[in-house]
Amino acid sequence: MENVNKTKESFVKVTDSFWRSRMDVVRDQVIPYQWDALNDRIPDAAPSHAVENFRIAAGEAEGEFQGMVFQDSDLMKWLEAVAYSLENDPNPELESQADAVIDLFEKAQQEDGYLDTYFIVKEPEKRWTNLRDWHELYCAGHMIEAAVAYFKVTGKSKFLDIVCRFADYIDSVFGPEEQKLNGYPGHQEIELALVKLYRVTGNERYLNLSQYFIDERGKQPHYFDIEKEARGDNRKFWWKDDYGYLQAHLPVREQTKAVGHSVRAMYMYTAMADLAKEIQDESLWKACQTLWDNVTKQQMYITGGIGSQEFGESFSFDYDLPNDLCYTETCASIGLVFWARRMLEYKVHRDYADVMEKALYNGTMSGMDLDGKRFFYVNPLEVSPKTNAERKDREHAKPVRQKWYACACCPPNLARLIASIGHYIYSANDQEAFIHLYVGSQTELDLAGQKVLFSQQTNYPWDETVNIKVTPEHPAQFTVAVRIPGWCRKATLNINGEEIDLKACLKDGYAYIHRLWTSGDQIELYLHMPVERMRANPKVRANAGKVALQRGPVVYCLEGVDNGADLHNIVIPRETEFNVEFKQEFLNGLAVITCKGQRINATLWEDDLYSYREDQVEEISITAIPYYAWCNREPGEMMVWVSEK
Repeated sequence: MENVNKTKESFVKVTDSFWRSRMDVVRDQVIPYQWDALNDRIPDAAPSHAVENFRIAAGEAEGEFQGMVFQDSDLMKWLEAVAYSLENDPNPELESQADAVIDLFEKAQQEDGYLDTYFIVKEPEKRWTNLRDWHELYCAGHMIEAAVAYFKVTGKSKFLDIVCRFADYIDSVFGPEEQKLNGYPGHQEIELALVKLYRVTGNERYLNLSQYFIDERGKQPHYFDIEKEARGDNRKFWWKDDYGYLQAHLPVREQTKAVGHSVRAMYMYTAMADLAKEIQDESLWKACQTLWDNVTKQQMYITGGIGSQEFGESFSFDYDLPNDLCYTETCASIGLVFWARRMLEYKVHRDYADVMEKALYNGTMSGMDLDGKRFFYVNPLEVSPKTNAERKDREHAKPVRQKWYACACCPPNLARLIASIGHYIYSANDQEAFIHLYVGSQTELDLAGQKVLFSQQTNYPWDETVNIKVTPEHPAQFTVAVRIPGWCRKATLNINGEEIDLKACLKDGYAYIHRLWTSGDQIELYLHMPVERMRANPKVRANAGKVALQRGPVVYCLEGVDNGADLHNIVIPRETEFNVEFKQEFLNGLAVITCKGQRINATLWEDDLYSYREDQVEEISITAIPYYAWCNREPGEMMVWVSEK
């Protein structure tokens, strides 16, 4: 099929200071901390009971199921994070810990292959009776993803065998046949997981089942109506009396706007892109493109956050992007990364990689503090602690990260993403290597019938230069394509010191370099990285007259700890020049922006609430730090979009 990019995975050793340090935090802090949280050993934190639920289901403990109906999924994402951590840093003790958990799964699994602790322990008679609201297939999907990752890293098959038994059972229950349930999950996840299972096992039944769940969604007569009638539920669905919340209001190929729960949407769109590639379905690909354009051009925050309203953790409508009311769940940005990567696998285009990068450096990373022990579920772009404490419509956005959550989907999701970052940097087909992200790293790719070593050296995203060394086993003709980010207005590219004409080799935002490559060839990419004043489309009411500061892929914010109270009174004059200084010992090392600005002098107002007088301003110095690093010092106000004079 035209423009299809068939990728091959290779192990990537990440070496740079930015991502390697975060992977180390996941390995040394996050994984042990989350293991304690999953075992209810974190004082003053919301209990999880996830491990205990499996011990009860396995007959190793007595008690009742506790937690959300989808509590199993937290443990599965933690296991996936463990797998990717082991890929980078083998650890026999951690692997043994994971193996013990997998042994629990084996003991808890039912004779028919079923494995979900809520329905094993609490309500076994209600299995598959409410796909709309309960999360059986969602939990199964996360278990499958974890098992695939663990098998690929360790080579151990026990966990994979467990999920294959479960998937075989699910396949015997669901499908178009008259004797089966003709339904699909309320919370999408298993669809993308089944594609992963198919790729590692070669069993086409898993691919077909994923396609069935996608194709059946939203068809009439509506399965969720049939299902609720069977259980005697006559209530209207709470979301605007339709199933848009679940992206089940229309068949997927007819959907043109992102609606409903943003995480569910991201997981579904990810599966759609996967399937479009695997089954070469052009109509599914076109639907992905249409939905991509709506999300990224009309409903996405500058940080890569999505989901602008707390009600339903959902999309609202085009250009409705409030900064303080938004939900922008960490899981939603993570899902956007997944989707962007799958779009890249189908077609290499800068638009997909740019959004993936935006979400990685901003909307996902903000979900965890720099020590890896506190987490944001919601990632607002503007915070006033008093407002968030006093106003009911702001209470969902916490001014400080939390130790854990009763619904703790985000912390382990972020852990598995960071641990697997190497899988997002490169891709390749037989004759072309693609470099999507600029991360200090090494990998071997199969090109032109041989192994080719790629080595990146860079201090990205702070420095403007990326050096890439290409080392084939023997000289060969092939193509290396490097991304020229959309945020970069001036770039230069050199091969062994000789400048390349970018205009002549640029295609869809990538510079394609086809030549005879020999051992030690050097690519030097320079990406001019000034501080940019970003402005929103005038249709975005919340940002009228405001600018956001961005340098490279990194979005910046102002914090009260640097700039004092009442950030809304700060103004950045148009003629202001920006200074950038990298501070190695500050917030684990980052580039800080400073500039001259103004603040409206509120003291002159005295007791007046309204007045005809003009504002009086005072000259101040403004400090901005990367958005992902906010709230790692004393709590206070934060603001991304700042008034411009």
